[in-house]
Formats: sequence, C-alpha cells, structure tokens
Amino acid sequence: MNLPVATAQIVQFNMAQPIDNTLQRDDVYWLDMCLTPRPGNVRARYSDHWAPERYKNLGNLFLLPPGERLHTRSDGCIQQSSLLCQLKREEIVEWFDGDINWTDQRLEASLDISEANVRSLLLRLAEELRHPGFASETLVELIIAQLCIELRRFCVSVREAPRPGGLTGWRLRAIDERLQEVREAPSLSELADICGLSIRQMTRGFRASRDCSIGDYVANNRIEQARKLLATDLSIKAIAYTLGFASPSSFCYAFRRATDETPGEHRQRLKRTGI
Repeated sequence: MNLPVATAQIVQFNMAQPIDNTLQRDDVYWLDMCLTPRPGNVRARYSDHWAPERYKNLGNLFLLPPGERLHTRSDGCIQQSSLLCQLKREEIVEWFDGDINWTDQRLEASLDISEANVRSLLLRLAEELRHPGFASETLVELIIAQLCIELRRFCVSVREAPRPGGLTGWRLRAIDERLQEVREAPSLSELADICGLSIRQMTRGFRASRDCSIGDYVANNRIEQARKLLATDLSIKAIAYTLGFASPSSFCYAFRRATDETPGEHRQRLKRTGI
C-alpha cells in the first residue's frame, strides 16, 4: 500500500544460498518485522561505524535509518515472511522538527527492537494489509502515525549510558568527531589526550564500549573515508595524502587488504553500478 508518508507490504523471502549483502536507503526509514521467526544465523553490522568483525544478531524487528549502510550475513538459507514498512524521511523529519541523532547505542538497539507498542502496531498493520476493510487506507495512515510516534519514543529512550568498564558518552563522541575529520588518522596518544585518559585506560574502555579494539576501529573508519572520497573526482594520489598515508602504494595496499579490491577497481565499480 502506498501512502503520502510511507509504503507498506508483506514480502516472502526464499533464499537458497547464504546472504552476504548491504542494505542502504537514503530517503526512507526501513522497518522490517518478521511475521515468521527470523533464522537465528542472521547477523548485521553498520559498515560506516563498526569494525569488520563487529556483528550483532538481527532481531525479529529492526529499523534501518536513512543513509546508513547495513551489512547482513547468514550461514544458511533464508525462508521467512516479513512486513516491510518504508517511512519517508522528508515527511518524518518535518513532522518531528528534526532527525534523530543516531548514536552508537541507538544504532545497536535498532537491530533488535523489542518495544511492545511498536510490535503491536505492526501486527495490526499486517492484518489490515491482508484483510483490508472499510476505510482501510485511512486506518493504515492512523496506524503509521502512531507507529512513527512510538519509534521516536523508543529511539529517544535509548540513552548513551556507558557499559561496565566502558567510556562515557562524551568520550566516545569526541573520538568519533576526531575520526570524522578528513585528514591523517589520529595516534593513540592523541585520542587518549582527547579523552583525558591514559592510553591504557582509553584502549581498554573503548573495547568495552564498542566490542573491538580502537586500532581496528580507526583503521575501518579510515577505509570508509577512502570509500567516500573515491566517489568524488579527487585523484587516488590526493586521497592517499589527504588521509595521511605515506604514499599512494601504501594506501592501495591497505585498501586492498581491507576490501579485496584496489582503489581504482572500487572507483570503476562505483561508476558501473552507481552504488
């Protein structure tokens, strides 16, 4: 069903092979709820934020924010029925007078939403899609309006409380803000100074917070920055020096080791596929 603020449909997935793909939508919030149990071997990670080895199990209900890249994997075949609801970003942002700040903990919580009110509304929506009745479109619009409110409440309720032994929210944000700067990668000493901690305290606290080492996190962030720059007209040589690599060859080596393709091959693929 197509509505001004959303589309909703029930989809049957039959995948004979293990999945290994990336899901991204720039203009919608992608909401997926399994109407049959989701296979327990499905896991996912936010590619632009998490280290390559950091995956979380995908729950029966998950939300993918617009613009985020979600890499999903499974060990076996997938057979399931899902309700897919795509909430248009432009309408939602205008409705709530701004977008949600997607912190690390909110991204993690989005992969397994257990909020009873959200689930109840989606089940009611699925029933209406299966058996539409009088004024069905109006009723679906009302359900989606309530759904957006409950999702907003759920996201706001996820606070950036530190995990046991982990870094505080402001320290994690400070590290992320430094890594968003398009220049050479920071040293451990620089990141420790930003946090006001010793290198040992910072590295141990970061691992407790993000389930990966700070070194892997920095390296992964550097590669993601390179991916974005390769989508521009900047030369590979300029990208290498912008990101602080000693030479274009060292950049090519690091990029290929992380992605199984050279920067030039990646750029050509972007041009062919437009992804």
